[in-house]
Amino acid sequence: MNQSENNIVIERPELHRFELAVDGGIAAVYYRVEEGRLVLIHTEVPEELSGRGIGSRLVTGVFDLVRASHREVVIRCPFVAAWYARHLDYGDVVDG
Repeated sequence: MNQSENNIVIERPELHRFELAVDGGIAAVYYRVEEGRLVLIHTEVPEELSGRGIGSRLVTGVFDLVRASHREVVIRCPFVAAWYARHLDYGDVVDG
């Protein structure tokens, strides 16, 4: 099974992003590191894949990875902010 079949979100620190491979495309959340926290700055889902819940799966995977690694995020991306407003159970991951 490939990554898209598993819906596995992976971190690519060398690119400062988290990725989800889906149907031949890559959805990504970009970040920068400030004072040990991940500042989530931008989310990209290929236009041809939009409207299929891929962004939500991506952000859920990001928050799960961050939680598992005992890190925190600062949200600066409007898409992530809107997602978080519907998933406040991830409050332990968000700083600020």
